[in-house]
Parts: sequence; C-alpha cells; structure tokens
Amino acid sequence: MYGQTFKLVFRSKKYLRLAVSIFFGLFALLLVISGFVFFEPHLLLYVPPDRTIDFSLIIAVAASSGLVITMSIFRLEMNKIGVRKTSSSFIGSIIGAGAGACSCGSVGFSIISIFGAAGVTATSFLTNYEIPLRILSLVIIIVTYFVTTRGLQKECKIQSKNNVTNL
Repeated sequence: MYGQTFKLVFRSKKYLRLAVSIFFGLFALLLVISGFVFFEPHLLLYVPPDRTIDFSLIIAVAASSGLVITMSIFRLEMNKIGVRKTSSSFIGSIIGAGAGACSCGSVGFSIISIFGAAGVTATSFLTNYEIPLRILSLVIIIVTYFVTTRGLQKECKIQSKNNVTNL
C-alpha cells in the first residue's frame, strides 16, 4: 500500500524535484538556525562530534518533511479537494520542522528578548530537550506520512492486491 502510493506520487519528475527542493531548502534553513553553517570568514559547515545526533535528526526531519509536503501537494492537485482535508499534512510538517528548529541559538535569543524571564525559561527548556523534541517532531512527521498515504489510498482507489491505480 505505502509503496504503491509512493510510486504514484513520485512517478512524475515534477513531484520528485519538488521533494528535493523542499528537502534542501529546509535542510539549509535548519543548518543555519542550528549553528552548523557559518558565513564568516567564509562559508563553513561544521558538525562537532558531540552534535552528530542533532545533525542526523535535522537530515531526517528535512527529508521526511519533503516527502510529506510533496504528497500533500499531490493530494491537493490530483483530487481537487479542499485545504481542510490536507491541512493535517501541512500542519504536521510545520510542527515537526518547527519543533526541530525551536531550540537553536538565534531563535532562543529572539525568544529571550521578546518574552524576558519567560523566554529564558522556555529557551532553557528547549536547549535541554533539543534531541527529544527533534525525535518528537520526526514522529509527528512520520505519523503525518501514514495519514497522508491512507488518504491518498482512499481518494485514488489504490488496490494493493491487483496493482491497479484509478485516478
């Protein structure tokens, strides 16, 4: 079921390019926000040995977000359904990526300057629980993937036994 839905969406190069673009855009954004990419004195990507798990989770969040968002766009375009039915897919991806980015330094300083003492508490919490939050965001995106796949299966009438796809 999931393989057929995946093939249905990504048989078009348009959707494959879209997924790759979303992945690289989100990956670059999360790397900059997380402090893995430096622009001064020259462009540098540096992953300290103690933060390899964070880096791996950023890759996983960006890749899974690229898949889920692309599948949601495919669902919108193919079935001409309203945004309400696919809003959970977009919201799951946004929450997943947002939870992965919230604990980063530059975002933390913004939270502190806006909210004062409450911002310090929130930033401290986000910094201490950065890895669990990224894992939680990945779980949210994976659940969203399965929900989106199920929705596509119902709407496109993918039959797993006969390998027949009706659009």
